[in-house]
Amino acid sequence: MIKLSDRLQKIADLIEPGESIADIGTDHGFLPIALWERGKSPHVILSDINTGPLEKARDNINKYSPENLFDLRIGSGLETLMPAEVDTVVIAGMGGQLIAEILGEDKNKSKSYNKLILQPRNAQDKLRLWLFENGFAIRDEFLVREGKYLCEIILAVPDGQIVEIKPEAIDLEISPLLFQKKDPLLVEFIENKIRIEKKVYDEIKAGATKEKADKLKKSEERIELLQELRKRSG
Repeated sequence: MIKLSDRLQKIADLIEPGESIADIGTDHGFLPIALWERGKSPHVILSDINTGPLEKARDNINKYSPENLFDLRIGSGLETLMPAEVDTVVIAGMGGQLIAEILGEDKNKSKSYNKLILQPRNAQDKLRLWLFENGFAIRDEFLVREGKYLCEIILAVPDGQIVEIKPEAIDLEISPLLFQKKDPLLVEFIENKIRIEKKVYDEIKAGATKEKADKLKKSEERIELLQELRKRSG
């Protein structure tokens, strides 16, 4: 039986027994294979834009579950799926901007699935803003450690409500849900951001540009804001 990483295990935990799923950009296919092995999902679709990852997934199927028939599909984003074909769509390990573009190619189709589990590698703020502006609600968020990184997992659902007032930039960067639930990795998550911003500040200070004073001020303000958030999260 496949042992999932903490990141993939958290995604698997968000899928209810009996839910069908599509793993978009499946890569090695570990998540859908594990869901099938454990009898959690009666129907799993493994989809990727490239043949290489699907071949890797096929190799893992032959290794772990050779007796089972799996639904492997090649294509870009959600084009391999029919509307409402599965309960849950997983898009993990891609950039947040790319995830937003995939969902935005056919918003009606994206809203036909009951649940979206999204794990952006970067540009998380851009993805959250896109969700808010396009009629999706973020129901929950999680931080999960994977190696030296802290990964952000977003659970979103179509709710038909479009946010008219743009959320504050810091709320798009660090989800208020993480504060509400006192996520155990939140302090470390914010401290990482403070460390990165202090490095940015030092680099600006060492440089010699016309905008140096303005950039230093903005960096100082960001450090102060993150430190305040750090106090709230403790």
